Amino acid sequence: MEDLWIEKYRPSKIEDIIGQDQVVSRIKSYIKEKNIPHMLFAGPPGTGKTTTAMVVARELFGDSWKENFLELNASDDRGIKIVRDTIKEYCKIMPNNPLGFKILFLDEADYMTDEAQAALRRTMENYTKTTRFIISCNYSSKIIEPIQSRTAIFRFKGISKEDIIKALIKILNNEKIKYDNDALELIAEMSMGDLRKAINILQVSAAFSEKITTSAVYEASGTVNKEWAKNVIQLALRGEIIKAKEMLEDSMIRQGISGQDVVEQFHRVIFDLNVPDSVKADLAYRLGEVDFRISEGGREIIQIESFLGYLYMKGSEKGR
Repeated sequence: MEDLWIEKYRPSKIEDIIGQDQVVSRIKSYIKEKNIPHMLFAGPPGTGKTTTAMVVARELFGDSWKENFLELNASDDRGIKIVRDTIKEYCKIMPNNPLGFKILFLDEADYMTDEAQAALRRTMENYTKTTRFIISCNYSSKIIEPIQSRTAIFRFKGISKEDIIKALIKILNNEKIKYDNDALELIAEMSMGDLRKAINILQVSAAFSEKITTSAVYEASGTVNKEWAKNVIQLALRGEIIKAKEMLEDSMIRQGISGQDVVEQFHRVIFDLNVPDSVKADLAYRLGEVDFRISEGGREIIQIESFLGYLYMKGSEKGR
């Protein structure tokens, strides 16, 4: 358990990248030509953007890929300083490989200011011969148009539940760890297309139990059980508001479950309730307001209890 599984099982070949068939197909042609353009990788976290950048370097430079690849995280320094001091200095260094260029991977570039992005665009133009840029972001709309027009854009999609489960099974078989299929389904659902998150949950769950079970997953991830969330909502709708409040406070105050996790689990079960679609839509809207107020700094327990109060009133309207 000493090694991080996200690093231990990180793909080293382009064919091993999971769930991004279109991206892989396009990049293979560049690797075959031993030449790449500036590239923009856009997509949610945990979908393989950083891994793909590393794999491209491995495929192009072989064993010397680390000497010809620099990874920077733009969220560490959002301003123009990172372009002037770090990026430009790296670009000035002549590459020491037969291809004649090296790769600079700039992660989370959507955190950069517009001024820094403008400076980056000029640097990309001036040092194309020595450095190829791979820029990664969650939202391509936050990257200025001049950079987008100078890059080949690759859009990464969330990893499907099926692909996540296949990847988890492969890891568990290699680690010789037993598992329940329901537990892997739960991890895939919790991760919401983020393979990195899924593997992290899996590894922590393995530390909690000799066998990967749903209870081990809930305990490892620090989230509440789906049935618990359903029970709390149904209690409030039936008018048992005090019991629902006690269950909520037991999880949040005594067990330390975060309000954000409670809101997410409530959201997952709302659409499974035996109520009209209009009520489901109304509850989802109200839950969105609770989530927004929490993100703006509102007290978690107060905001979620206000949602329980709203459930109580909806139950009264239905006549319970």
